[in-house]
Amino acid sequence: IACGFNTQNWCDIPPLARSLVEKLACELPLYCLPEVTAAHSRHFMPYIEGKNQKTTLVWDTFANVGDGKLMVHWPCELNCDETGLLAQLSSHLNYLGRSESWVEVELIADSQVDLNNFNSVPHGEGDKRDQKYEQISLMAPIPFDSYRIWQQGKANEAVANLALPPGKKKPAAKLLKDRERALEPYPPDLIACLTKDTSWWKGHGWSQPPGSQRVLYWRPSQPMQVTATRPPRHRELQPLQMMLLALTTPSGNKSSLPSITRTLPQAELIHKAIISRLGNGRRVDCPELTGKDETGQPLRHAHQHAHILPLDLDNDRRIDHILIFASMGQSGQAQRAVSSLRRTWTKGGDGDLQLAMVGKGGPGDLGRLADPFGTFLSRLLAPAKTWVSLTPFVPPRFLKKPGRRNDLADQVRREIASRGLPGATVELLPLSAAHAMGLRGFVCRRRRGNPPPQDMGLALRIQFNEPVRGPISLGYASHFGMGLFTAESR
Repeated sequence: IACGFNTQNWCDIPPLARSLVEKLACELPLYCLPEVTAAHSRHFMPYIEGKNQKTTLVWDTFANVGDGKLMVHWPCELNCDETGLLAQLSSHLNYLGRSESWVEVELIADSQVDLNNFNSVPHGEGDKRDQKYEQISLMAPIPFDSYRIWQQGKANEAVANLALPPGKKKPAAKLLKDRERALEPYPPDLIACLTKDTSWWKGHGWSQPPGSQRVLYWRPSQPMQVTATRPPRHRELQPLQMMLLALTTPSGNKSSLPSITRTLPQAELIHKAIISRLGNGRRVDCPELTGKDETGQPLRHAHQHAHILPLDLDNDRRIDHILIFASMGQSGQAQRAVSSLRRTWTKGGDGDLQLAMVGKGGPGDLGRLADPFGTFLSRLLAPAKTWVSLTPFVPPRFLKKPGRRNDLADQVRREIASRGLPGATVELLPLSAAHAMGLRGFVCRRRRGNPPPQDMGLALRIQFNEPVRGPISLGYASHFGMGLFTAESR
């Protein structure tokens, strides 16, 4: 449920999710526990005693699973829609239990596993095991029907002395408020219980969350060994061209997102953060993100490495998504660095900005996202002949007079040719045009690297001889969101 709210943009729990949770809650799952090693970290935690600051030694214990896998099996039948939703939620689950417990989750078919290997199962009536097993108490939800019967009984008891007046007589406001207060500790259904936080149920005097029960499980004795485990082995990821990140604020206030005019500096900050995650204090060797080979020299196949493209998908003049595109493909190393990025910042902002992966693949994959995002991305990625400026085009060299080498049309055509695109005609749009008015005020100078020959941004319309697929980004700082084009709407 938490994953649905965080990654699926739920405002309320949809009926399909309710049906899924009802079925899962009615069955106690089986677990296949991997071999783990008991480990811990030690650090000194500061605390204040009177007017003095002291420190205390803290032991933080954890289980190192190495390259093991935890498998969970619910013995229940799901329909196709419920299975699809469970797979979608699983793939977006980033941590399990505590935020430091990072996970990669996928839904697998029953035919791919042997249930006889599941070594942690619920205790049944009369179930006895030898000394190779031990019991452990876990928490699980009460089945929906059982909770409904219990809740109705408790609710009737709570309002027994607060009966409504007979007939059509209107009840007093105080009576209704007292009834509401009496019923508040008993949520109407199990879904409502699962959305209550710890402070709520503790504030109502519960010793454990309402709608929960303690159950006994059998698991292998001495499950944790004090020996070294094998280092984790990353799953090999297939190279892909695009990754789409969502940009939000901790408060959810969209007005705190960076302005679209800060496309260039925001892209530089994102790139710096990704390289920091990628290197982790070591030399970085990832040409698709750095644009350099193992010797530190620029790549010869120009412009095939990563473009960091800030986007405004909801058309409110605020950057809400980041598209990372590399036509040469992004390796598993690059994908893990981007996926692990959780925060960035903006100059003059109220605080950190949060990042989350929302899609990856090729142009056809991202173009199928739900509207209004899908419509915007399809115009950015789908094949078209006519393209207009989405962000200002900054000339990479000094502009000469029309008709001479390095005039505007010549520079644009050379940029197009360097990317292997077909021939085209170039039209300069006047800044008084309705479309070009939105390109004023953009930052056109990089904070790092060489400045542009001329600090100016232009609006263009490019007509190709044949349809080409986007994204198309040309000119100075084109790898950081400048000179980005979108297909012109008819």
